[in-house]
Amino acid sequence: MPIIEPTDTTSDTGLPFLMEWLRAPRQIGAIAPSGRHLAAAMTDDLCPACAPVIELGPGTGVFTEAFLRRGVPAQRVAAVELNNTFATGLAARFPDIQVLRGDATRLAALSPFGPGGAHRVICGLPLRSMAPKTILRILSGSFANLAPGGELRLFTYGLGCPVPASILDRLDLRAKRKAFILRNAPPAAVFSIQRRGPALP
Repeated sequence: MPIIEPTDTTSDTGLPFLMEWLRAPRQIGAIAPSGRHLAAAMTDDLCPACAPVIELGPGTGVFTEAFLRRGVPAQRVAAVELNNTFATGLAARFPDIQVLRGDATRLAALSPFGPGGAHRVICGLPLRSMAPKTILRILSGSFANLAPGGELRLFTYGLGCPVPASILDRLDLRAKRKAFILRNAPPAAVFSIQRRGPALP
């Protein structure tokens, strides 16, 4: 499992992010956008063939920019963002992606690419601060949208997976830590979640 460093920040999106955190700290979950090294770990194996991609809680678009740079076609990206300020900014910054202003707990109903139509879900939501029933709805909706073999990738400020083991068991999923970004602000772990089956590489 790689440790990625050094610390970096995204200065052009930092102030809007901080303002939204001050307004709703539990919803935003961090006082600054993710750094580029965390973005690299969250998107390290994305490519055009990995589309369609659904992003949950894209915020100011740090991860969005990273996977678009890796060649994921913008027209095959759906970003689900509850915060109106962030959603408006995303639509202006990335005019070719599909920005869905809504709650990630309703992802099963939103189904932007049809049931089982996506290959990857990138989750930037602060799951650690959410109730288990909320996490269950988010994961259920994510895997309803993911094709067989699809992956949900998330990060958390801590060493352990923020998805309780009881939820993983209930949905027949397993989690694997992929990276720990030591000097992100704050340090973050990246996890891959997939349906149970052959061992994760």
